[in-house]
Amino acid sequence: MSRLRLVVFDCDGVLFDSREANRQYYDHLRKTFGHPPMTEDELEYAHSHNAVLSTRHIFRHWPEQLARAESYRASVDYSPYLRYMVMEEGLLEFLADIRKDCLTAISTNRTTTMPAVLEMSGLDACFDLVVTALDVENPKPHPEALEKILGHFGLQAGEAVYIGDSEVDREHAAAAGVRLIAFRNPRLTADYHVRSFREVARLPLFQKGRRGPNSRGD
Repeated sequence: MSRLRLVVFDCDGVLFDSREANRQYYDHLRKTFGHPPMTEDELEYAHSHNAVLSTRHIFRHWPEQLARAESYRASVDYSPYLRYMVMEEGLLEFLADIRKDCLTAISTNRTTTMPAVLEMSGLDACFDLVVTALDVENPKPHPEALEKILGHFGLQAGEAVYIGDSEVDREHAAAAGVRLIAFRNPRLTADYHVRSFREVARLPLFQKGRRGPNSRGD
């Protein structure tokens, strides 16, 4: 296996505990159109898919309202929901360490909210490339986003690893032939399973003696 040169992150459930933010956001859409809060299964879906698919899913029982719901969603200011997003402990230290040797990127099914999320958290300077569902024809789990990231840096799949927390992420990484670190999800089939960024940092992939010089290719 080639040396590690690129670490790609999912956003929701990896960089941030954003489950409550997603709950508040999509429950607001439901309430606006006179419907009860999402079930846990619906929240799980919304947590892993892009805004368009999530809105279609949570309004699937009311197709006559879908067009208005999608139009309304596009007009909603996401800023009030950012306060519900909690950055994962140890993330900043992990990023500072690996960026000495590796490129960093994000592959996420978020869309228009991603710039605000990164700016709010001070992470906008911590990634060499960010690919959202708006930047590809086919969002996750299709491999297009990871393939776009690899192509941008001129790297092979074996030189990268993806950190994700959902079945969508597992399919995304597998389809691109990229190794997967499963973050706080022991149910996923993955190359590694971790519960924190401290555990990620201790993986053999990130031991400095195994990485070799000039991994970032700068």
